[in-house]
Amino acid sequence: MTPRLTPYEYAIIQAVPRIERGELINVGVLLYSQRHDFLSALTHLDEARLRALDPAADVDGIRAALDAWDRTCAGGGASEQMRLGERFRWLVAPRSTILRAGPVHMGLAADPGAELRRLVDLLVR
Repeated sequence: MTPRLTPYEYAIIQAVPRIERGELINVGVLLYSQRHDFLSALTHLDEARLRALDPAADVDGIRAALDAWDRTCAGGGASEQMRLGERFRWLVAPRSTILRAGPVHMGLAADPGAELRRLVDLLVR
C-alpha cells in the first residue's frame, strides 16, 4: 500500500549578514503540515560560506537566532499560546533582520519529518 501524500508548506530560512548588500545563504528549512500537526525547523549553518559574505559575521548570534526559530516551532516564549499555523505564519512574515524566511512553497509528502530532512539536504547542505 502506498503511503498517503498530504500537503505541506515550507520556506527556506536565509541568513543575510549584511542587509544593505542583499546577499544571503540558505541556513535551514521551516516546514508546516496542518494534516500531520507538524511544525519544525531544521538548520545547518555553514560558517565558511557565511564568512565569505561577511568576514565579521556574528556566527554565535546567528546560531542563537536559529535556536529561537526552533523554540518558536516548539511553542516556547511568545509563541506558547499560538497554534502551529499561527507560529508558521509568524516565522514566515517579511522582516528585515539577519534571518528571514524566503517565499512559502507547497509540496506533498507522507512523512513531513523525512521531507524536511530531504529539503535541507537539497536546498541547504
